[in-house]
Amino acid sequence: MSNHLPNEARVIPLRPHGARPSGAPPRQAPPAPAKEPLWRDLVGDVLRRERLAQERTLKDVADEARISMPYLSEVERGRKEASSEVLAAAAHALGLGLGDLLTRAQGELTRVTSRYTAGSRRGVTTPSRDGMCLAA
Repeated sequence: MSNHLPNEARVIPLRPHGARPSGAPPRQAPPAPAKEPLWRDLVGDVLRRERLAQERTLKDVADEARISMPYLSEVERGRKEASSEVLAAAAHALGLGLGDLLTRAQGELTRVTSRYTAGSRRGVTTPSRDGMCLAA
């Protein structure tokens, strides 16, 4: 009698795992899906651009806003999620209101994300027919 069960399948690889046929181009990873920016990155970019446009130093703005220079640097780089009080203080030190800062960040968000949604129509939902239906 055989040691194999009658319905057991054996898999025999045709080529070693990971090997490509000769002459085949190297596999490239599919492009990563575009990620929407974080709010803290957008707000930080607006703060930094405004500070640089005014030709002011990080220390000058931090001192006027009464926040630490390292913390303001982290906020500008999008590393810290600053409170509304800190954002208002930094904005006021730059001659902006909190509303001005947030409006500019919202404009930046709209500009940046418009490239992600350029192909889609806002507010219109269409059924997806890209999938495969299997029925038993």
